Amino acid sequence: MGKGYYISKPLAIAAVLLAAVAVITVIALSIAYSKEKSKNELKLSDGTTSPVLPTKPLSNKPWDKYRLPDTLSPQYYNITLWPQLIMDSQGMYIFTGESGVAFTCARETDLILIHCQKLNLTLFEGQHAKLIGMHNTKAPAIRKTWFQEETQYLVIQLKGTLKPGNIYWLYTEFRGELADDLEGFYRSEYEEDGVKKVLAITQMQATFARKAFPCFDEPAMKAVFHITLIHEPGTVALSNSQEIDQIALPDFNAGAMENWGLVTYRETALLFDPQTSANGNKQRIVTVVAHELAHMWFGNLVTLKWWNDLWLNEGFASYVEYLGADYAEPTWNMKDQIVLYDINRAFAVDSLVSSHPLSCKEEEVNTPVEITQMFNTISYSKGAAVLRMLSQFLTEPVFAKGLSAADKTQHLKLPHSIHDIMNRWILQMGFPVVTIDTQTGNVSQKHFLLDPKSVVERPSEFSYEWFIPIKWMKTGVEQEQLWLLQKSAMHKPLKARKDEWILANLNVSGYYRVNYDSENWERLLGQLTTNHQKIPVINRAQILSDAFTLARAAIVDIKLALRTTKYLSREREYIPWEAALRSLGSLFAVFERNEVYGPMQAYLRKQVKPLFDHFTSATANWTKVPAGHTDQFTQIIALSLACSTGVQECKDLTKRWFREWMQDPEHNRIHPNLRSTVYCNAIAAGGVEEWDFCWEMFKKATIAAEAVKLRSALSCTKQPWLLNRFLEYTLDPEKIRKQDATATIGSIASNVIGQPLAWDFVRARWEYLFKVYGTGSFSFASLINDITAKLCTPFELHQLEQFQKDNADVGFGSALQALQQANEKTKARIKWLTENKEQVLKWFISETT
Repeated sequence: MGKGYYISKPLAIAAVLLAAVAVITVIALSIAYSKEKSKNELKLSDGTTSPVLPTKPLSNKPWDKYRLPDTLSPQYYNITLWPQLIMDSQGMYIFTGESGVAFTCARETDLILIHCQKLNLTLFEGQHAKLIGMHNTKAPAIRKTWFQEETQYLVIQLKGTLKPGNIYWLYTEFRGELADDLEGFYRSEYEEDGVKKVLAITQMQATFARKAFPCFDEPAMKAVFHITLIHEPGTVALSNSQEIDQIALPDFNAGAMENWGLVTYRETALLFDPQTSANGNKQRIVTVVAHELAHMWFGNLVTLKWWNDLWLNEGFASYVEYLGADYAEPTWNMKDQIVLYDINRAFAVDSLVSSHPLSCKEEEVNTPVEITQMFNTISYSKGAAVLRMLSQFLTEPVFAKGLSAADKTQHLKLPHSIHDIMNRWILQMGFPVVTIDTQTGNVSQKHFLLDPKSVVERPSEFSYEWFIPIKWMKTGVEQEQLWLLQKSAMHKPLKARKDEWILANLNVSGYYRVNYDSENWERLLGQLTTNHQKIPVINRAQILSDAFTLARAAIVDIKLALRTTKYLSREREYIPWEAALRSLGSLFAVFERNEVYGPMQAYLRKQVKPLFDHFTSATANWTKVPAGHTDQFTQIIALSLACSTGVQECKDLTKRWFREWMQDPEHNRIHPNLRSTVYCNAIAAGGVEEWDFCWEMFKKATIAAEAVKLRSALSCTKQPWLLNRFLEYTLDPEKIRKQDATATIGSIASNVIGQPLAWDFVRARWEYLFKVYGTGSFSFASLINDITAKLCTPFELHQLEQFQKDNADVGFGSALQALQQANEKTKARIKWLTENKEQVLKWFISETT
């Protein structure tokens, strides 16, 4: 674990202040939304399908249902934990503890259900717990206790009944293993000065507090906790307290966790070393810290009743992290980057039939696996996108005032109440494509699907219509906002002359795609060619992203999308270039293994060469980095794309830098910003010597950010045997930490040579991978996404379907939705490739001949 690195106090305060301001807004929205949702319950239940099918209880017995009954309410806990940080005689690390919980009886009952998983409980007169009445209340005797493994309960049957209004005390003593499974109360290890150190750590979201002590493990069951930790002299104990503490951990499954008063992080999400950390590492730390501090209010102080509304928690924090980062670093243009990192990411998932609404009904989310699946792109990224849209059409000052007059919207010039507007974005899945005919001024909307012939099996009471705010400009001049409130409407201001162009969804303020008549598309392309800077930076990225997405859905011709990239040889801004690379990524996925790839590479090489030459000149032949924050990201793109498309100067540069480091391993002179690109290209161009050197440097790395760069670069080799060896390493925690195993497999799968190897590897070892990661890891779904991202042939689709059949008995856990989406995306790629391959090939050839 690294030492001596801290985040600045101003950064923490800035993020906290912004979170405090914005939280009032979302609290008001959530309250209003809950009222509206309750009115719509009967309407929604008719024919509505859940994001995951509702779980049927194993029986009608209370202990066979996954939700706690509403009979008991915890008030406070007294918990003592003693982690043993030395291996016992059985070769295990264990912890012991005792827990007492005071709870109030709300309804008369002779049954106590409390969550408890993988804990050995002490017996008291043959029972697993003691029950005491408080405040002169007599408690009934315990008749019988047992563990219900499927629902993860300690079941306590009583000889009498608990009485409403009375308070009781339940006491347990227990013993558990400090395993290295990254869940509940677990063990992590690291070396410091050659000495092995052991930590005991908790990670309790979403259903793992029950692995640390018996508890009522549901978000609405809030209580006061009194914690006592027993530890050896010379060791340090930290727990939740009043002191906004932040600690980096060697092994941590999530990116970070917003524990009240003790926020835990992966090392890469908190620690920054100016000598080895890149500019991107700094940005990630700023946004993650802002995200977690936002949760101090919304998530901790204000808590969701149940996981079906997780989006209000995570979507809020995912939006506010950009506000906090922007406040702390106003020159970074962080507010714009949400389009790249969240909005476009949400679009990609929400364009599938297998998507789901932001919110569903409580009974549709029951099991721990179903709860874990809610921690997905829709909850985080779409949640952020729709809250940003709300802020944009209200304006930020109004948004920040907390919607105190939410039902009196006349002065806001809104066409409907905020409830009516937002329910259409919250309670139905997907998003619209808005089509503007600048010849007539007609504007229409349609539910956007990646495969337009797909049948939507999830009915919506709103018939997949939205109330859509349209910010727009005409030939570079911003106009007054419009609203589209039905399938189509005539807006005469949107008519354009032959010398004018219309650009809608200014700054991508709304959560929708935009299409135009062919004449307006041509005028936009003409503007990009003559003077691209007249179009705002974010909207240059939007034009690229919208065009490619519409082409994938056969709404516009693929040649139109390809033509949006022709101006890039003059582009110097980061966001459009990044959007272009992500849009082109869909082409790489389907063309990387056929004859289109060569001409495509030649075209991209021609487009990126001016950018590469620009930075060669501006950085004194790559000896410096630009001063601007996003300019540093653009420099990375210039180097990375130039090397990957075969610009010889770039390839020579990266090989020389890496060779110089190999000759003097103690002095790495490669700038941290450029290391990921240099390492990857040098490993790809080299052989076993370069790979083994990189592996040795990875093992010696003491800074987590540097270790991540090296680990990722190891996936870039073109040698299949090295990739297979690396895949085997992911099964050995001594070589690849468990927190990094699925990401490493995914990284190998991103290599065109490694993809089939990773696909075979995962299919052959699915039962093991599922057992280790399948029920609780938030990253498990990403594994399926990564290994299936390049599948694009009928044979590979058959393999995917067979994989699903072969492992039906094993299960897919938190990756089930990802598997359904992979199947849908693979079919769409096959269809698109069949229909577009020849014309894409001809276009690239014509542009490079």
